[in-house]
Amino acid sequence: MVRAIILVKSPKKLIAARLLKISSISDSFPTSGQFDAVAIINVEQLIQIKDVANQIQKIDGVERTETMVEVQ
Repeated sequence: MVRAIILVKSPKKLIAARLLKISSISDSFPTSGQFDAVAIINVEQLIQIKDVANQIQKIDGVERTETMVEVQ
């Protein structure tokens, strides 16, 4: 299992709730600061993280993302 955190920049309200509709996202919550929401994802393979990030970037209003992969 691979876990990652994706930071999301979006002026849209409720972006964190919209992120939870993506199946690989186990948790999402709004934040203050440079990014507007955090998505925590759990996938089987590292390559799947890119797929989830691409799904997030297709959401209307998402300006950019930054991904951090858990290192064990």
